[in-house]
Amino acid sequence: MNKQELINAVAKQAKLTKAASAQAVEAFLKSVKDSLRKGEEVRLIGFGTFKKTKVAGRTVRNPRNGEPVKVPPTNRVKFSAGKDLKKAANS
Repeated sequence: MNKQELINAVAKQAKLTKAASAQAVEAFLKSVKDSLRKGEEVRLIGFGTFKKTKVAGRTVRNPRNGEPVKVPPTNRVKFSAGKDLKKAANS
């Protein structure tokens, strides 16, 4: 399912117009991004948890020439599926 299909599904299930559904989906995504920027985790009971994790910098090798390359520290987003989501995926 892509973003447009999600918007259509939300519109159908919530009996909203596609424009209202698109606004709702966009607002949800913006809220998740804003919370992660602030370092907050987003916990949706039954669905899952989004949280920002730090990845340390490290040195790796360039596969083409074997030269060492430094990779700077960065942040990643980790998603842990909730109980209901795991159950739905395994049914």
